[in-house]
Order: sequence, then C-alpha cells, then structure tokens
Amino acid sequence: MKQKSSDVPRAHRASARRRFLAAAVGAYAAARTDATWAQLGSAGSASLTKQQRDALSVVQIIDELKKGNERFRTGRLVSHDYRDQQRTTATGQFPAAVVVGCIDSRAPAEIIFDVGIGDTFNVRIAGNVVNDDILGSLEFACAVAGAKVVLVIGHTACGAIKGAIDDVEMGNLTGLLARVKPAITRTQFSGDKSSKNAAYVDAVARANVVFGIETIRRRSPILEELEKKGSIRIVGAMYDLATGVAEIIGV
Repeated sequence: MKQKSSDVPRAHRASARRRFLAAAVGAYAAARTDATWAQLGSAGSASLTKQQRDALSVVQIIDELKKGNERFRTGRLVSHDYRDQQRTTATGQFPAAVVVGCIDSRAPAEIIFDVGIGDTFNVRIAGNVVNDDILGSLEFACAVAGAKVVLVIGHTACGAIKGAIDDVEMGNLTGLLARVKPAITRTQFSGDKSSKNAAYVDAVARANVVFGIETIRRRSPILEELEKKGSIRIVGAMYDLATGVAEIIGV
C-alpha cells in the first residue's frame, strides 16, 4: 500500500527539506561546488538548528545571504514551508544573522535574502538608524542568542534620507532624522546636493550605512569585542529598489 505523505513523521519530512545555510556546515559543505549548492537551494527549507548555526563561519553566512539575494533577483526563490518553520521554531530559535533595515515596504530583508522563519533576527526602523534600543537588540541577538553576522542595510530612494536632507521636522520624526545628519556631512558628492537628486540621496544612504556600522562598533563594547575575537562580523549592504540587488559593503 502506498504510504501517504501525512503518514510520514513530520521530523523526517522536515529533515528532508533544505535548511537555510545547512549546506555550509562543516568540511563536507566546504568541499561542495557552487553547482551543487545551487541544486540544494531549490529543494525547500526548514529552520536552522543550533548545531547547524554554530557550525557556520561568518564568511559562510555572508556568502549564503549573497546567494539568497541572487535567487531573489533572478526569480529562483526557495519554496519555504512557513508553517513547518513556525512549528519547528516554536520552542527555540537559532538565527545566523541580525539585519538592521529600513521600514520601507519595498525592502523586506527576509524576502530580499530569501530566508525563512528562524533564520535571521530583523530590526526595522526608518533610515536604518542605530540608537540605544537598536544596540541593545543587537547585543541580545549576538551575545545572548548566538547570531554571527550583523548586517546594516540601506536602500536607494530612501524617504528618511530625503527627509534628513530637507531638514524635515515633525513630532518624534525630528529626533530620528537627526541621527542621519552625520551621514550627510560626511558624504562626498559633486553635483546638486538636494533630495531631488537621486544620485545624491543614494550617496547619503550609503554613507549612512557606513556610519551605522561605525556607530555599532563605537557605542557597543560588547559587539566590538565579539568582532575583534572573530565571533561576529559587522557589515553593511545597499539595496537597489530598481534591480533587486543587495550589494554587500564593508567586508
């Protein structure tokens, strides 16, 4: 009699699915070719286990984020079983990275990098600025929960960047945009320095990412020490709304 898929233990079915970054685990994964990795990337995914996450290097995690973005922009997304991921992470989570991104609806990190539930911590705030609450969240993600990569990601045509350039003042937004101002002063740009110049806005957005990375290192001794020890890496990215490309910077 043919066995129904529902008769197969869920744990067995989940283990058969492709786990986020699982191909990178250990020396076995290090020996795989890019072609093999791409093949595994099309097989589906379940959430990371602690053993899998702990076995990954920061370089492997960054490389998998790059590959996830390539799948996204080329339309070869993994078929995530979100319900299975929800169930398997209900009693614990072991994300490999923590992403600090903008609230812009067009820049959802989980989709841009083609990851699933339980794979990354995600912090979203206008202009991907770094404040005390964000720093505390990053310290929890890395020092307590074991994430190994901190990724600050900005994007093109960012409204928060435009607002900071235009000196917008509105309620609590005024204080938030003030945190972008240092990026404006350090941006080197020849041409029209206004919010109507897309190239200038994007240049400031890139400078803001770099400033965010520097802020994390400067204002969090905990994360600075972890990075010096090689336990984590703090990097940045610029996401292009038009092309779908997330360029990793600061590596």
